[in-house]
Amino acid sequence: MKRRIASWENGHSVPDEFYGPLLCEALGMTAAELGLNHITGQDATLLDTSYPASPEAAIGNIDRLWRADLNGYEPLIQAEPSEPAWNEASLRWLVAPEPSFPASQSANGPRVGLADVQMIKSTSDMFAQLDDRFGGDHARHSVIQYLSREVAPLLAGQYTEPVGRALFSTAAEATLLAGWMSYDACHHGLAQRYFLQALRLAQDANNRRLAGSILSAMSHQATFLGHFTHGATLARGALMGISGVATPTLRAQFHAMEARALARTGDERACELALAASAKALESVNSDDEPEWITYFDQAELAAESAHCFRDVRSARQAVAHAENAMSGSHVRSDFFVTMVLADAHLHAGEPEEACRVALDALDLGEQLKSARCVAYLGEFRQHLGRFGDMAAVRDFHEQAREHRLWSATDAHRAKISIPSQP
Repeated sequence: MKRRIASWENGHSVPDEFYGPLLCEALGMTAAELGLNHITGQDATLLDTSYPASPEAAIGNIDRLWRADLNGYEPLIQAEPSEPAWNEASLRWLVAPEPSFPASQSANGPRVGLADVQMIKSTSDMFAQLDDRFGGDHARHSVIQYLSREVAPLLAGQYTEPVGRALFSTAAEATLLAGWMSYDACHHGLAQRYFLQALRLAQDANNRRLAGSILSAMSHQATFLGHFTHGATLARGALMGISGVATPTLRAQFHAMEARALARTGDERACELALAASAKALESVNSDDEPEWITYFDQAELAAESAHCFRDVRSARQAVAHAENAMSGSHVRSDFFVTMVLADAHLHAGEPEEACRVALDALDLGEQLKSARCVAYLGEFRQHLGRFGDMAAVRDFHEQAREHRLWSATDAHRAKISIPSQP
């Protein structure tokens, strides 16, 4: 038996169907947490998309998710999102009573203070910068490793109510980042599960502004995946849920998410009204009252969202005008997205030569990005470009584009990860 254990520890073999369950029971861990992906039937809770019934449930869920993610548990990594989960989460949050903070998770856990909370915040901010600059797939595993090894023990520690609420809020923000990075990597079911746990943590931290932003992230994902009605509903839920504590920037961002969803349905009038409401909200921004994590949403970001919308309703000229005003110069992935929207808008305007030139600019910009969503944008452009046949500009573009890593990735993933067709 000692020889067998040594073989497991050295990675030369893995516990089989007999020893695997015994090892899980002895260590008090699931097969997914131990990386035993061949052991089935034990990890149904990891694939559950119901809204956590309590803060304790959220802490347990997120700890198991982090461990399973780290160990590459395939059913979780490849899971699909659940449509009912979007509805349940938004409704449960909207009607939730005033949160009563839970007791400490363990009398033997570490004592947690505000210095620990600040440490999580600073580390998450660093990872957010890496995500923005290099894409979600660049440091996603490192984020999950940090959360699992450093944050999970603190959530299960000892803290006062004020410290605990700050801890939950910061952990929710970090888990939201993990959700965004997983979404950017197109692990959509996993991303949804992270969003759900983050929403519950934000609820128990009594941080309604952050909770609304998490619903907005869910809206973004739902729209990307083609669930446009869910996308609009989630954005409206975010607006309704923070009505008493809303800031202008938050309102502007949520209206923009609603507009993105409405544009995909083809409802141009409703989309324009939502964009107008977003622009009006930005006019009254008071930076002193805005959460730090929403300050990125400015006029350039609204122009980028507007460009997406007008492209999707086939107002090519308006899409071009907004996209040309949307380059931030400081957010690489966002600038890549809006440059690809500009290229697509030129295609819709019947300008393939200009579209190809702009798309090459985007490929240069995105050379350092590890983002499946970026590949999806390129796949959609490639599909639209096919309408222009074998003209010289298209041939030249393909010759130059194949030298770029992201464009090459569309060959392998074009069928697997593509943005749903526009209406």
